[in-house]
Amino acid sequence: MIHTRINDLLQIKYPLFQGGMAWIADADLASSVSEAGGLGIIAAGNADGDYVRREIRKAKELTGKPFGVNIMLLSPHADEVAKVVAEEKVKVVTTGAGNPSKYMELWKERGITVIPVVASKAMAKMMERSGADALIAEGGESGGHVGDTTTMVLLPMISDSVSIPVIGAGGIADEREAAASFILGAEGIQMGTAFLAAKECNIHPVYKEKIIKAGDRATMVTGKRLGHPVRSLRTSFARRYREAEYSSASDEELEKLGVGALRKAVKDGDEENGCFLSGQAAYYVNEIKSAKDIVEEIMKGCERIMREGFSKWLE
Repeated sequence: MIHTRINDLLQIKYPLFQGGMAWIADADLASSVSEAGGLGIIAAGNADGDYVRREIRKAKELTGKPFGVNIMLLSPHADEVAKVVAEEKVKVVTTGAGNPSKYMELWKERGITVIPVVASKAMAKMMERSGADALIAEGGESGGHVGDTTTMVLLPMISDSVSIPVIGAGGIADEREAAASFILGAEGIQMGTAFLAAKECNIHPVYKEKIIKAGDRATMVTGKRLGHPVRSLRTSFARRYREAEYSSASDEELEKLGVGALRKAVKDGDEENGCFLSGQAAYYVNEIKSAKDIVEEIMKGCERIMREGFSKWLE
């Protein structure tokens, strides 16, 4: 079995995280991943503190194993949610879209393990100095908010730059990609898109079908003009948004076009007005499985590759 500092830090069986996907990663999905031996993560997204508290308490009822909460620091409710996770004594907090330094003392006082998502060497070193326990190096292959650097380049760069454990994310949906992440310096992996097809994932059936049928050029990136690029499936909405992005439309018009689009995809399966977030690895997600099967197939396959996969090239 693959065993790293992440196993010991979080007391989990497998060094595998489920990504904190806004409107998607709820208590049902997070608890099922934690029960399977990984680290399930509830996404706060743009939700308020009351919603996050309810999901945390529901997850505690569904599993006695560690789980985390992801806080999107651009959210107007970030301060409120930061206090909620401290009050509820969540085991792990992951953060994205910003710098969590101002919350670090509060979380550390409550014994919370803090693992920020980073997309650059400079941010990685800053987070280590701020007291982060580990880092998630997320490449541009991932779904949702993305950077420019690929996982292939970013992961070894971050791993070489810090002394704390690094989790690889972006473009991981099968055992080969998982094994590559460990070879590149990761001590754990994070997957988001792969769990969109989990039985326990409460997205609209239309969303799941789109993920399962995704081809090799299924995703595109929009939002660069506003400084917050997002990777999603190529849909009528995404093409319409990109057309508006490179037109004379104002920034305010663009922002208005995107309001509520993710929720429309997740809850309503709205193919015309919904933004179906997805990573490039959707190509490898071809059937609906339980979270347990996803976790075990990835980790056991990854171990097999790391033990045997390169023998045919070695004398």
